[in-house]
Amino acid sequence: MSADERAAAAALTTLPGIGPVRLRLLLTHHRPADALDRLAGAGPLHPMVRRAIPDPLVPVLRSAASASRPDELASRCDALGVTILLDGDASYPPALAGDPDRPAVLFACGDLAVLEARRVAVIGTRNATNAGLATATELGHALAAAGVCVVSGLARGIDGAAHRGVRRSDGPGRAVAVVGCGPDRPYPRQHRELWTWVIDDGLLLSAWAPGVEPAAWRFPQRNRIIAALSEVLVVVESRERGGSLITARLAMHRGVEVMAVPGSPRCRAATGTNGLLVDGAAPVTSVLDVLTMLGLDHRRQGDVPFDPRPHPDRVQQRVLDACRDGAASLDALVTATGLAIHDVALAAARLERDGWLVEAAGWFEPAGSRLKPS
Repeated sequence: MSADERAAAAALTTLPGIGPVRLRLLLTHHRPADALDRLAGAGPLHPMVRRAIPDPLVPVLRSAASASRPDELASRCDALGVTILLDGDASYPPALAGDPDRPAVLFACGDLAVLEARRVAVIGTRNATNAGLATATELGHALAAAGVCVVSGLARGIDGAAHRGVRRSDGPGRAVAVVGCGPDRPYPRQHRELWTWVIDDGLLLSAWAPGVEPAAWRFPQRNRIIAALSEVLVVVESRERGGSLITARLAMHRGVEVMAVPGSPRCRAATGTNGLLVDGAAPVTSVLDVLTMLGLDHRRQGDVPFDPRPHPDRVQQRVLDACRDGAASLDALVTATGLAIHDVALAAARLERDGWLVEAAGWFEPAGSRLKPS
């Protein structure tokens, strides 16, 4: 991929209304520079892409795409030491390469080789108790001492405490932070020094270009990346709702082992973690529990991409095969497969959920990207 294409891909991530799903769909059908030109009005978009863009968004996108300056953004990335990674690059993290929700464009600061180590995510509530913060710090410290890479979201509370534990360790384990804003926008502000340390000593990843401010709608993508990077995910503290439990569910869906630190039923910060234990998560009473669990699963270890998607059953495979030649509606799939409409609809919905199909305005086609080699 040329430097101009890479710069155009980075610019696409900054356009209003182009979130992870639309970006992936856009780059499935167009090369980055071509996509940017077409969004600016230079030509028609692929029908699947056009169906996914609401009419009121079209003029907004046209104006933003026309005003974008990919070369300036690329120069800014170079000045900040930010590497633009595209799905299909040799340097794209193997742990993400097989994930159905992988970002089409990824921005990296630091050493990508950090991901070659065993990886444990340590996450939890922003409103942590002192005991929870101490536990997260101890876990980060002990895992780093054992040579394990500690993945977290660099948020207040448990996330930051886990990485501070890594920082205090003399062991070979390092930190990976996944953030929900541009890699040059430390958030929260009190973590500015920790943010800089992660970049200097470990790796910081984002699906968002430099200059992009944090926003609530960006954090689900961050959570998906954390779940996909993990071999084991540990929730230290969580209330009955929140991003940590969402990330835990995302990890479970990917077959990642989820563990939780037990807490007092009197403590609201333990409500979510105790619920995970009731649902079958393994308890964490010491770092040895985590290291033991990590030793049981080697599927995501090393530099070979691991595909976490559930294998399609017989009916789903027939529907998937019927989509191979191009986008198809439910009616077309019924005709092609000879299956009943409710069987086709259910199979298509599950294939989309599991990352085998993408859907736009009632049309289905196999997930993929023009950035990724066939």
